[in-house]
Amino acid sequence: MKFDKYRFATLLLLFVCSTLQASNDLKNHPSPYLAMHGDDPVQWRDWGEAAVEEARSSGKLLYLSSGYFSCHWCHVMQRESYQNSEIAELLNKWFVPVKVDRELQPALDAYLINFVEKTEGHAGWPLNVFLTPDGYPVVGMTYVPAEQFQTLLNKLHTLWKQEPQRLIDVALSIHKQMQQLSSAKQAATLPDGEKLLQQAIKSALAVGDDLQGGFGRTNHFPMAPQLRLLLEAQRLFPSSQLESFLRLTLNQMAIKGLRDHLAGGFFRYTVDPGWETPHYEKMLYTQAQLVSLYLRAASLLNEPRYAEVASDTLDFVLQQMRGSDGAYIASLSAVDAQGNEGGSYLWREQQLQELLSEEEFKLAKQHWLFTFGEQLPGQALPHAGALIESIAKAEGESPQQLSRTIDTIRSKLMQQRSSREAPRDSKQLAAWNGLMLTAFSEAAAQLKRDDYRKAAAGLAGWLTTLWDGEQLLRSTTDGKAVGTASLADYAYAAQGLKSWAQVSGDSKILELSQQITAVAWQRFFTHNGWRLGEKLLIPGLKGKPLLSDGPMPAPSAVLMGLSGGGKQQMDQALKMSAEKVSESPFWNAGHLWQLYLARK
Repeated sequence: MKFDKYRFATLLLLFVCSTLQASNDLKNHPSPYLAMHGDDPVQWRDWGEAAVEEARSSGKLLYLSSGYFSCHWCHVMQRESYQNSEIAELLNKWFVPVKVDRELQPALDAYLINFVEKTEGHAGWPLNVFLTPDGYPVVGMTYVPAEQFQTLLNKLHTLWKQEPQRLIDVALSIHKQMQQLSSAKQAATLPDGEKLLQQAIKSALAVGDDLQGGFGRTNHFPMAPQLRLLLEAQRLFPSSQLESFLRLTLNQMAIKGLRDHLAGGFFRYTVDPGWETPHYEKMLYTQAQLVSLYLRAASLLNEPRYAEVASDTLDFVLQQMRGSDGAYIASLSAVDAQGNEGGSYLWREQQLQELLSEEEFKLAKQHWLFTFGEQLPGQALPHAGALIESIAKAEGESPQQLSRTIDTIRSKLMQQRSSREAPRDSKQLAAWNGLMLTAFSEAAAQLKRDDYRKAAAGLAGWLTTLWDGEQLLRSTTDGKAVGTASLADYAYAAQGLKSWAQVSGDSKILELSQQITAVAWQRFFTHNGWRLGEKLLIPGLKGKPLLSDGPMPAPSAVLMGLSGGGKQQMDQALKMSAEKVSESPFWNAGHLWQLYLARK
């Protein structure tokens, strides 16, 4: 047989391409979360056009797994499933597996979260969704044990092989329902904002926990956007019931397990309604929003202790979340370097006894309430206990001397804890640093501290480097640009820059804020409503009439508060959001506040 060198070259090229494709794209990725999956046997693709095109050309289902560096269950699922060679073989053979850092792809993640919430009733991270080759979600879930996950992979592959049209029809049906649920008629006139605000207060008190503070009866999130709205409502319409609820909630968040009572800073949420046991990751956006919240509460409720909480949190950020060039990192992990949840923060009684004298151990248990066994067996997380003045009075000792002893104990504990520091996600996100700039600016103005003013100036300088005159960068990691800027990046960065301009009087910073705001209106507001991101690689990411508040304020509402879109666009955005806000005013706090201001 005659040797066909051209056919041989083609076969060789195909072999090389398939070998390259089989590699894991995440090795040495700038995102610490994606990089930690670089050695998985799963042949992860990074999110982008290449992955979408591969699914379409191969006819395979897309598998999108979204998470973040400080997420405990993301680490668990990696260990159990993605480092399991049998599961990896199934994912590599039958699917196009894509790993997503939710902090780099917020628009995509928000869409997938919405899908899983609508189909499963709840959502979270790790967030795992299978999509048709054309990008329509079929089925999604959060953490799944390895055995169940492997069973699911086999069943889904069999179904896709035997009845692909059935899955496609289901996906299209769900997509259509989601589009209908997110649509809204544009109001002819704006509703009564004051009436809606009163409804929001009633809703808040109805779902509020009047024994423990916070909202709901299971886990407790800080819910800063809603609490900020309620503080403003209390200012406008003073109510003893609302004030009592606000104080209860703010006190519980400050004295119990949501807060780190040794180093400072807040955890993301607690897994119980009593604020006892946190989910141990510390997010930059949590610190920023709670600083602003407690500063506002200190002023409106005339409570100096809340300003101390804000200051303590800012000091923690300065000491432990500082990044490079004046910016701050995304998060500290929920798990320690050995993979133990809360390992950086929990204490065993024997540890304390070996570290402290008998007298110091007794004082530490009084001042920090080490209650062993409530978080994990035999372990305790410090909570706020008796005040130094109270202990001194009961023991007949000098408060000054006790305070010095407490400082000594804290130093010993922090020195020991430094050996088990939480791993850091070094990404520096424009959006979260924008929120942090607002917090530093407000603190500089209210607390008159030069170090906060210096931090705000440095952070404003860093944000200006992300603007190239036409667009904003999403994130930097070790000096490398990562991700595509979203609506949240533009809105929060512009808000932070405006806050600093108001404090510093810097007209150039104010001009930049206005420029970023104007570009954001052009890029993210359409006749369909608000888009979270620009690159729409899959269906379903078109505009929404409003974006609800989540762990962070609705970026669309933040941008509306900055104006910059022109009267016609602003009026359209208000009328477009009116129906959804009227249906659920409390859960749409940001847009409700804009409607209230518009009718003043």
